Amino acid sequence: MFGSLGATEIILIIVAIVLLFGAKKIPELAQGIGKGMKEFKKAVKEVEEDITEIKEEVKTDQKK
Repeated sequence: MFGSLGATEIILIIVAIVLLFGAKKIPELAQGIGKGMKEFKKAVKEVEEDITEIKEEVKTDQKK
């Protein structure tokens, strides 16, 4: 998952994040990232639905 990062590097990264943001801010950051991902997935789904709808309209227009 993390490519060539070993356990030591991952632990150091986690410690650095805790030191930079503080233990209280990490849940807030994670929640913000989660909300952002949810909105992104929703937008992607809407675009996919629009594309599917347009494809179906083009197919029905070609049959006429």
